[in-house]
Amino acid sequence: MKLLHLDASILGDHSVSRTVSAAVVAQLKDGTHDLEISYRDLADAPPAHLSAAHIGQGEPDATPSDLETGQAMLDEFLAADIVVIGAPMYNFTIPTQLKAWLDRILVAGKTFRYTESGPEGLAGGKRVIVAVSRGGHYGPESPASAFEHVETYLRTVFAFIGIPDPEIIVAEGVMVGPDGRQQAISTALDQAAHLQAA
Repeated sequence: MKLLHLDASILGDHSVSRTVSAAVVAQLKDGTHDLEISYRDLADAPPAHLSAAHIGQGEPDATPSDLETGQAMLDEFLAADIVVIGAPMYNFTIPTQLKAWLDRILVAGKTFRYTESGPEGLAGGKRVIVAVSRGGHYGPESPASAFEHVETYLRTVFAFIGIPDPEIIVAEGVMVGPDGRQQAISTALDQAAHLQAA
């Protein structure tokens, strides 16, 4: 069984989403003896932004190495049985590095296709777990819930390619003082520790 672990935070060792995503991977590894793990740090080696060459339109304005990297990312995703993503909220949405990765895996004919009855996801059967960190409070009961575009966006994206129920662990309020940060981390780590093994 193959697990793909992705982190997108730019904060390195200070990152809450990295802490939680690592705990998720550790929990799954402990419960699965044959788990093969690959790791990609999207902040350390960010994909280039999407260009016309990536979707076969217009002049080829992407370098061969960039196209090869995009293909490698798609191949990694397609080969994975489980995908674990560390996804912090930056300015109400996902980091640009994570968006660039998503642009490499949302590929017509590979992870989705258009049919007469509408789009059809082709990447079903994968387990996706997302560790989300948010500086403030943006949950459904929060007055700021309409500003939340990480969890909602990722649920939409993965449903579109055939993964309708990604598991989301949220560390919320990490910038609301030291106590708030610790409580957010503790709650998220507790959820990670109770994840069902692969």
